Amino acid sequence: MNLIAAADKNWGIGMDNKLLVRIPEDMKFFQKMTTGKVVVVGRKTLETFPGGQPLKNRTNIVLTANRNVKITGAVVVHSMEELLEELEKYDSQDIYIAGGESVYRQMADLCDTAYITKINFEYLADVWFPNLDEKEEWELVEDSEEQTYFDLEYYFLKYQRKKAQ
Repeated sequence: MNLIAAADKNWGIGMDNKLLVRIPEDMKFFQKMTTGKVVVVGRKTLETFPGGQPLKNRTNIVLTANRNVKITGAVVVHSMEELLEELEKYDSQDIYIAGGESVYRQMADLCDTAYITKINFEYLADVWFPNLDEKEEWELVEDSEEQTYFDLEYYFLKYQRKKAQ
């Protein structure tokens, strides 16, 4: 399974249930990577999508504790057990965990690849992605040339879980 996120220098990913910044090339990258695939998000993250609706041309799986939530165009699950059971139906390489913070934290240990758009700026954030640079089991395997959006520098990074020796 894959993790996909945009994070600032401190691994911040959001503030007040919004992305820290919207970078058009990052949005295109997300779309390219996830179109035709399975996207797993929490309910609050879903609400940040255009119109608060599931993403087109993807299988959307939404994790929420609220059993009254019904979402047209998405599979709704209410527990990790239910989520993992649902994910068994798909090729794990086609699954992208896309937020928010609690979903990333619950799923990170089950993933083997992370696509991080690393923004070279420190934002005020209230939610964070797990810091993969501090985790022994993860290693940076690819990084892009410096990208810029106005005066903002960012990089497309790929992390892999280290294979057990």
